[in-house]
Amino acid sequence: MFTIEHEFDASVITLVDEGKSPLREDVTVQAFASVVTFEQWDARTNTVSKISLSPEQLRDLTIALNLPEGIYRTTPKP
Repeated sequence: MFTIEHEFDASVITLVDEGKSPLREDVTVQAFASVVTFEQWDARTNTVSKISLSPEQLRDLTIALNLPEGIYRTTPKP
């Protein structure tokens, strides 16, 4: 399950783990014009873990999820 909210300066997506146990904490994705952040509560450290990606890194990740093992380089469309 996931939710999508559009705020003033970002689109916020929350991913809820509904899979088999053990379940993971929700993941919040915030997409700004220059950065995309992923946040997840870490119960072991009592903190929020945060990863920041550039839009280009997110694009590459999205593409990579559908490719076989290997080394790739993306090139922008003209």
